[in-house]
Amino acid sequence: MPLSEPKAKKPLSSHRWVLSYLMREKAVFLPSLAALFFTAVLSLAFPYFLKELIGNPTDAMIKGVDPAIILEKSNRIVLMLVGTLAVQSVIAFFRVQGFIRSGEAALNHLRRDIFAHLVKLPIGFYHEQRSGSLSNRVSADLGIVRDTLLNAVPQAVRHSVILVGGLVFIFISSWKLSFIMLASVPVVVLAIAFFGRKVRGFSRDAQDSLAEAGTVIEESTQSIADVKAFGNETFEARRYDRALDRFMDVTLRGARHRAAFLSFIIFALFGTVAFVTWFGARMYAHGEIGWTNFAAFILFSIFVGASLGSFPEIISQFQQTAGATDRLREILDTPTERATGRSDIRLEGGLSFEGVNFRYPSRPDVLVLDDIRFDVRPGQRVALVGPSGAGKSTVFSLILGFHAPEHGRVSFDDADSSDISLACLRGQLGIVPQEVLLFGGSILENIEYGRPGASREEITRAAEMANAHSFISALPSGYDTLVGPRGTKLSGGQRQRIAIARAILANPSILLLDEATSALDSESERQVNEALERLMVGRTSLVIAHRLSTVRHADKILVFSHGKIVESGSHEELLARDGTYKLLVETQLV
Repeated sequence: MPLSEPKAKKPLSSHRWVLSYLMREKAVFLPSLAALFFTAVLSLAFPYFLKELIGNPTDAMIKGVDPAIILEKSNRIVLMLVGTLAVQSVIAFFRVQGFIRSGEAALNHLRRDIFAHLVKLPIGFYHEQRSGSLSNRVSADLGIVRDTLLNAVPQAVRHSVILVGGLVFIFISSWKLSFIMLASVPVVVLAIAFFGRKVRGFSRDAQDSLAEAGTVIEESTQSIADVKAFGNETFEARRYDRALDRFMDVTLRGARHRAAFLSFIIFALFGTVAFVTWFGARMYAHGEIGWTNFAAFILFSIFVGASLGSFPEIISQFQQTAGATDRLREILDTPTERATGRSDIRLEGGLSFEGVNFRYPSRPDVLVLDDIRFDVRPGQRVALVGPSGAGKSTVFSLILGFHAPEHGRVSFDDADSSDISLACLRGQLGIVPQEVLLFGGSILENIEYGRPGASREEITRAAEMANAHSFISALPSGYDTLVGPRGTKLSGGQRQRIAIARAILANPSILLLDEATSALDSESERQVNEALERLMVGRTSLVIAHRLSTVRHADKILVFSHGKIVESGSHEELLARDGTYKLLVETQLV
């Protein structure tokens, strides 16, 4: 189906994109950032006061100053240090809360944006996804982004402030030693550039492999009856083992690069600190630097070295986040279903296909529908019959707007389907599928899904019309009974009647019944048929069915074969022609 055109704009970098979500909470984030900046500056007071405690008394003793004066000054310095740490602790308490609040809120914005976009993506997007892989991948990537927002971002800001401030103090202490230390910076930058891309790539591959392993779990648990019926528990366990082995292989290869990166940076940084300390000791021995300045240089070098030492892990986390955000942005950049068309059209129930051809994008060489032509008048009951794969379900997909015709036209009451907004169109269509998959809430919530906001009385009336009220009332919790994952706590007939109640509540202009009476026992079929008769009264209905009892009273029957309509007419007319339909009836394929 036609996709909406993405807006042309210059893409943000991965990190700026994440920051844009944080800025949605700038009322909390910016004050927390300012508090973080302030507490990081206060952290530099610690080596400064230590320098005062170590350096100045030593110089004073060398110069013969009274020890009592030295002790009094040391006491004042300790009190100032304790006061500074107390202020820092109080600010840190509110700063941490602010970062958690803004980070979690930003992540919620991202989650909402991704989910809102996912539900607007075309059906074709999901057909290309393996079951469970999408949800697992999104969850894993959001987990990485969360770690970055709550941990890596605050640590990066804090250590950047300490690094810059510490370098300033180091330069004040000795410009000569400062230049020797800064000589290691280009080496660190080159290492980041080289290893960063590697880590980013391995992070993406690892998340893909982990999502694949999660998919195996989801597929196996959702199909656990089949797994057990075929005795394939060991087979599934081995399949999961293979997926985990692939994940471990990619993870370990990435870990080797991260370990090499960290080891190199640690060696380069602390090797530089050791060399500068040795060189500074020589300068002190030759009288080129005083003890106080040398002590200040050593203390601030330790702080700077510790901050620099934390950057490899922070940068590695940012590289992983870049890989995760790339994948999330790929989802958000995928064009959604069209958002165009009129939304004020009320369908009367007329429907027509005019020379419709269609191929699925995943199978461009297969013509699924070939020159399909038919008309349905308002209120008519039309049956679609034919062997599996003949194109019947694809007709329903085109009616629902899941896909657009390759050629030809689908129209409702002479209005082209492309001129009607999808929300308006689907809001007036109802479908009762053969395999009803309910949501994991209550029976009430599942029926209400047909028309959110409906009253309990309206839901009860819909259930009564669907022959569902009696079995619902017999349940201990009635309408509040939880149906279990995908409705597994209910029988097939019960799920079908709930789906019919949902359709009754929606009150559609056109009803689509996709093999609605297949695979039911006779009693369930009788109750479902009664409910369907009530549902179809006064509205256009299209039925896909494999049972004669479902289609013999249809106003029109369309016989499909190999993507074409080969016969059309009433039950009696088609039997009289002695054609495909009669053969289907005789072989009980209808």
